Amino acid sequence: MSLKTAVAAPFRQRGTDRMAESEFVVALSLDRNWFSPDQAKTLVDVAASEGLVERDEDDLVVAFDATHTTIPDGFTPGEEILQSRSTFERVLDAVVEAGIEKQTAVAGINALQSDIGVTLEAAAVVYARSEGVDVEAIAADVREEL
Repeated sequence: MSLKTAVAAPFRQRGTDRMAESEFVVALSLDRNWFSPDQAKTLVDVAASEGLVERDEDDLVVAFDATHTTIPDGFTPGEEILQSRSTFERVLDAVVEAGIEKQTAVAGINALQSDIGVTLEAAAVVYARSEGVDVEAIAADVREEL
């Protein structure tokens, strides 16, 4: 997932799991030249809404182990990561990242939704859990939406 990769890059570069939000914005915009400063601030908001970073006063704390995130040579994130994704898209991305084919996952989620009569988001969470994919943080969002 390129959002997670983009978030991990500044933390890996600095060898830390905490940095000032302004330092993070500079790392993405000036150091790496991936985004404008305003876009980098938007990325912070999206990453926080998806639980990838937590705000602690003026600092950002990465909410996953950035050292285990591979940043491919020549990686440049696209602007599409600056848009918030739906809960369904987040769960589906987690399932695909775990190695399940996207088409298989979508078919399974749709069948589950039809069989148990729940929302698409709830079916996606149930499907992910049945496949052994940890989506607990996303599941909390689904519970809030109900």
